[in-house]
Amino acid sequence: MERVYFKKENCCSCSACYNICPTQAIYMQPDEEGFLYPIIDQTLCVDCHSCVNVCPLICDGGYKEKTIPEFFVAKHKSEEVLMNSTSGGVFTAISDAILREDGVVYGADYDDEFRVLHKRAENYQQRNRMRISKYVQSNLEDIFQQIKKDLYNKRKVLFTGTPCQSAGLRGYMGDSPLIENLYLCDLICHSIPSPLIWEDYKRLLEKEYGGKLTSIQFRSKFIDWSRENSNKTFLFTTSHSQELHNDKRFYQLFFGEKTIMRPSCEKCRFTDIYRASDITIADYWGIEKYAPEWMDKKGVSVILINNKKGVYLLEKCSDELKYEKRPKEESLAEQQRLSEPVKFPESRKKFWEDYRKYGFAHIIEGLKD
Repeated sequence: MERVYFKKENCCSCSACYNICPTQAIYMQPDEEGFLYPIIDQTLCVDCHSCVNVCPLICDGGYKEKTIPEFFVAKHKSEEVLMNSTSGGVFTAISDAILREDGVVYGADYDDEFRVLHKRAENYQQRNRMRISKYVQSNLEDIFQQIKKDLYNKRKVLFTGTPCQSAGLRGYMGDSPLIENLYLCDLICHSIPSPLIWEDYKRLLEKEYGGKLTSIQFRSKFIDWSRENSNKTFLFTTSHSQELHNDKRFYQLFFGEKTIMRPSCEKCRFTDIYRASDITIADYWGIEKYAPEWMDKKGVSVILINNKKGVYLLEKCSDELKYEKRPKEESLAEQQRLSEPVKFPESRKKFWEDYRKYGFAHIIEGLKD
């Protein structure tokens, strides 16, 4: 095999090909925009085609369910959990259910340099680091192999990630009987921003505010939970001062300019209601219009139950959650990524041309307030 993909829009960096390769001929390498892509070492490749056989962007159907999910509104009964969650605390409830049964949770976390990568959690303290949204593509590395080992050891496993990551794990596991104890939770994903721009942004903050970054939070409930406030609070501290700072420029590039998203996001095949997971969670935007009694300034979630495993997870955390079934039309009206992928602006090409020519500081200076 010369390569797994032929256009960058046809690779989502789910790492299924990297993890499945029997000769370790595949490695992941960042391109000029900072996104990881699989590279095949031709001296090790045996042309087994395992890589293309598991790819969720090549597989017919993308490993998605064929039935329409049931939609629920939900929020955690604990105010402490709500305040430390992105939306309604559903991830905490689901992962608690797995941990109570001596299971393992996999989700996005930070390393010491605030790079985003998937990690393994066996206790509540480790799991808590996975709770708040992280708007950067997570590096999966050999996580799928670790998951398979846990399943082989008869541990229940909850994997949380983007829809394409969930689909990649489904492809990697195939029809193995081990999947009986594997539970997949994905998000309504709005696209993935560049890890390279994230690195530049962190260095800029450290230069402007002094010292190394010591904490960051992409979403906070220092201001009320709402759609309007969801991209207003990127909070951080540095070693120079533990004063809490707020900066919105990364959000401007991501949500506003839409210039730093992965090429595959514009062609995403997972932006509909047919999911590659057992359960899907997100913010329940618009709930104040449809059911005002459910509105809570501390956060409210939407849950999509995609199959019998999703039903099982919801039942297992019924003591921790308050929830009720809702019409799917509400979420379809409010969550655009349940019906179509993001559309890139014409300015994306010029953004990357200017970035390569002038650097990140020049890009930031040109941002509008």
